[in-house]
Amino acid sequence: MNNNLIDQTVLITQADYAKKLRPLLPAESFLPDSNKVWVLLLNLMLLIVGWAIASYLDRWSWQYLWLYLPIAIVMGNSIATLGFSSHGLLHSSVITAPWLRQTFSLLGFAMLWMSPTLWKAVHNREHHNKTNSEQDPDRNYSHSQPNTWGKWLQNIFLPSSEVNPILLVIGLGHIWGMYVFRHLTSILFFNNRAATYPVATFSVSEKDRIAIAGETLAIFGIHLAVLASLHFSPLKILLGYFVPIWIGYAIAIFYILTHHLVCRMTSVNDVLVNTVSIRVPKIFDILHVNFSYHTEHHIFPGMNPDYYPMVQKLLLTHYPERFNLIDADQAWKLLLQTPRHYLDETTFIDWSGTKIVPCPKIGIITTNL
Repeated sequence: MNNNLIDQTVLITQADYAKKLRPLLPAESFLPDSNKVWVLLLNLMLLIVGWAIASYLDRWSWQYLWLYLPIAIVMGNSIATLGFSSHGLLHSSVITAPWLRQTFSLLGFAMLWMSPTLWKAVHNREHHNKTNSEQDPDRNYSHSQPNTWGKWLQNIFLPSSEVNPILLVIGLGHIWGMYVFRHLTSILFFNNRAATYPVATFSVSEKDRIAIAGETLAIFGIHLAVLASLHFSPLKILLGYFVPIWIGYAIAIFYILTHHLVCRMTSVNDVLVNTVSIRVPKIFDILHVNFSYHTEHHIFPGMNPDYYPMVQKLLLTHYPERFNLIDADQAWKLLLQTPRHYLDETTFIDWSGTKIVPCPKIGIITTNL
């Protein structure tokens, strides 16, 4: 891996990459793939079966309760996969009918407490158009930003060269929840961009704000129904509700953190500079609908994810000197070797302001996976 300092690369826009690569891809790669709905439905069924089994946990002898852990892991993976599937669905790569897309995405995002309308605003509109810029709500906080509760929580729980290992483990199951709470409250209560605790503020229309509130109430109802199905039993709720959620959130946030937070900031949306694709074992690409191909997704957000490997081959051919492609474990190590705040576009700094580290130039490394 090339650990040289970020150079003064001329930045290229996402639109320019798409314009060059799209003629090299088959037309069917941009058609909606309704078969992806079955991924969502299958994982919903796995969750329902897991909760049905958990409803009988009070009949299990205590020494056998550990046997529920593999079920909780499968459920946790389903929660993350539902999020990945809904993410693709809301980019219109699965269902073209808006009302049907909204319904399925509400079910898919429910266990992640994410309103589909809020997701379209924070992710599709803000993050994709302003990736790792000053206006991106998904970037690292800047050192110059106020030391709010949002910045403080992110500092103590996110992977960095200063993070406490115990808090890091706790954070893996809770960072996603913090992310949702931060954006949800800033939109519902401070839709005039007055909130100081988000990384970057944005606003939505009053119509969308009402939709976000309504979808959040519907999600609350779904969670309440799940808890009722577990008879509000502390044991059943711990093993059948919280443990799968913590596992699912940890899986999802691992991808999210490694995709952007070790990259430099960019004033131009150059997705080969401000985004990372990670290599994972093939089984995870199958389970997680190719979510590891993140740079490819940023170039073609609405593309059928089955074709992302084809895009990656084109990037390796046409942009080998710009493309960030790294093994998942190496991406995680980079997060643990760098501070988690920006001093400027190409420099990281810690909370105290005493440790300054240049953003690493990642590039392409060979894989052992």
